[in-house]
Amino acid sequence: MVKTLSPIGNSLGLIIDKAILDLLGISRDTPLDIKTDGEALIIRPVRTEATTVADSTRRMMDVHAETLRKLAK
Repeated sequence: MVKTLSPIGNSLGLIIDKAILDLLGISRDTPLDIKTDGEALIIRPVRTEATTVADSTRRMMDVHAETLRKLAK
């Protein structure tokens, strides 16, 4: 996927597709850690381990809710 930067005031911004945001569990309020290795930008959501486990569990349960209900019977 190739993207270009968009002007936002006196700065430039990168528009991230909703599918990617959903996949990574990123919302407007998610703090992001932005680093560089000298050649590339590395953008990661800032999460505590407890948040990551809870979010992963919640997503897994949402995706597999019907199967989990059947197994519980």
